[in-house]
Amino acid sequence: GFGIGDDIELPFVPLSDGAGEVVEVGKNVSRVQPGDKVNPLFFQEWLAGQFTAEVADSSLAGGRYEGILSEYVCLNENGVSKYPQHLTAKQAATLPCTGVTAWSALSQAGVKAGDIVLLQGTGGVSTQALKFAKAFGAEVIITSSSHAKLERVKTMGVDHLINYRDRPDWASEVAELTGGRGVDIVLDVGGAETLQQSIRAVKVGGVIAVVGVLSGAIKDLVIPELMFKAIRLQGISIGSREHYQDMVRAIELHGILPEVDKVFPMEQTSTALTYLQLANHVGKVVIDIEQR
Repeated sequence: GFGIGDDIELPFVPLSDGAGEVVEVGKNVSRVQPGDKVNPLFFQEWLAGQFTAEVADSSLAGGRYEGILSEYVCLNENGVSKYPQHLTAKQAATLPCTGVTAWSALSQAGVKAGDIVLLQGTGGVSTQALKFAKAFGAEVIITSSSHAKLERVKTMGVDHLINYRDRPDWASEVAELTGGRGVDIVLDVGGAETLQQSIRAVKVGGVIAVVGVLSGAIKDLVIPELMFKAIRLQGISIGSREHYQDMVRAIELHGILPEVDKVFPMEQTSTALTYLQLANHVGKVVIDIEQR
């Protein structure tokens, strides 16, 4: 029930991220009212505090709840929250999973001004983390296999770019960029094929936030380096409503705009998913329910 696919019975409504307008509420609802612009929360029952097994089973499109690829969805008032007023619905739709993941990873790592943050790839989590990290006053390094993608994120304020196709041993380039010190924080989205290099790239006493397994889930690790560098390896499971609300305040304060790569109408959902699999996007791919 962690939303990774194998235990889902069909038919099933997919997708967990979205944004919409409240059209009707129950008589005892007080948190929202008709007309409010809201996001559904990825974990419907994780309001605050520690992550638990009960919370884990409350994810949209993976636990006891179906997803939100629908014109109308019915959710508990505690499972939605108002998104930043300066965002369009398409921009806001990127926030519940990738936005909260990026925010949770950086905030739990204790990011501060002057830190050096290493991000992997140019997808939704990394581009959102880039904008949050710059708002905190951090220096940012991004890796990608595509020169074109790196040129696009360069316009977002990234400080250093590494093409890991040209430099497979990218941890060595990180060492060069940081004068041999290493970075303060790594957001590892790759998993199996990136985690060992993340361990090499992070400083003594640094933090690696594991937020994805795009390159695989199982890999042998050199444990002594993890121990002797006193690295904190932190698994990130999206975040709570409290994390979401903290993120919204930061987005509003800094006027942050999430990165939307391409928008598809609902009738082209399969095309959108194929486009996502091609991994040519920078930021998020969005499906517009109302677009015809």
